[in-house]
Amino acid sequence: MKFLNGPADDLRLRWERLQAAMRTEGAEACLVSTSVNLYYLTGRIYGGYFYLPAAGRPRFFIKRPQGLEEEGLTYIRKPEEINGLLAAEGLPLPKKLLLEADEISYTDYCRLSAAFPSCESGNASTLLRRLRMCKTPWEIEQFRISARQHAKTYAEVPACFRPGMSDLQFQAEIERRMRLNGSLGTFRAYGPMDIFMGSVLTGGNAEAPSPFDFALGGAGADLSLPIGANGTPLREGCSVMVDMAGNYTAYMTDMTRTFSVGKLPEAAYRAHELARRIEREIAQMLRPGLSTVEPYRLALRLAEEGGLAANFMGTRQQAKFVGHGIGLQINEPPVLAARPESLLEAGMLIAVEPKFVLPGIGAVGIEDSFLLTSDGAEQITFSEPSIVDLTK
Repeated sequence: MKFLNGPADDLRLRWERLQAAMRTEGAEACLVSTSVNLYYLTGRIYGGYFYLPAAGRPRFFIKRPQGLEEEGLTYIRKPEEINGLLAAEGLPLPKKLLLEADEISYTDYCRLSAAFPSCESGNASTLLRRLRMCKTPWEIEQFRISARQHAKTYAEVPACFRPGMSDLQFQAEIERRMRLNGSLGTFRAYGPMDIFMGSVLTGGNAEAPSPFDFALGGAGADLSLPIGANGTPLREGCSVMVDMAGNYTAYMTDMTRTFSVGKLPEAAYRAHELARRIEREIAQMLRPGLSTVEPYRLALRLAEEGGLAANFMGTRQQAKFVGHGIGLQINEPPVLAARPESLLEAGMLIAVEPKFVLPGIGAVGIEDSFLLTSDGAEQITFSEPSIVDLTK
């Protein structure tokens, strides 16, 4: 069975970017074992290790599954074998080796460090997250595929509604449509954040704060997963915000749309139109070289001018950003926020998500994914942007 998955030239581009970054940091090799980074560097997830020297071709040390074939692939039982296998090939052992210090367990980090005696260890996690910000041509095409299926599912959302439903029942029907339209089901996030396929928020549940760093919270159905839908009935006069994952390939698009159960108070439509304006104006300003602080400042100013600063990105707990990078994980850098400040680059995929929470009504707002090009921002997610009445 062929091991590497994806265009060879695109994989080679990712390896070359990593090698250039390693040389800049004075590292001579990198050893990767986490699922997201293995997929990024080989196009598949497996049990084992990806080893890349700062110059030369990679090595693949596999524990499972069996039956894979590739130049440079060797089956091993434990990582302590790697050092000897490299030496047997006459390859110089690294003096500085980068490990995924932010993502593997302390036990694994110590074990891998000990497997390379007399070798200084460095952190590959931050470096790889930085490299993954700018997508390759093949990765961008994967986003476009996901965006098309994302739009297909959102067009079917009104058909999921039945009078008397709870938000959990409504979300379950959307999840069914997602899977039938090709959703992979998994929702990968970096760090201590859990969520299942996305979030549906209605009525007062939109105000419930979450311990996770998402734009909006929701109490969730259980304290073991305190985010999103919680069984709130879909009542007349309440908004229903749908923020379900675009995980139709390994690369996730991000899109939010707002629905209503009947007619909402006029204040909700005004707030929603303000959110759409914020998204439009941010999209117009996005370009390589722009500080990530500027879009957030613009959003805060427009929310203040609209008299809705106290409702922007929450009420009882307000998220302090208006957008974020997306990729193999839903929360990749950069972040459109007051800090940390960085500069945008061509090839980044950015989700822009201005949202408002209105007590007694729920959440309104919008979110779309944008590709940064040398000419500006290209919107790649599309669905009806106005509030759609589910009862019609």
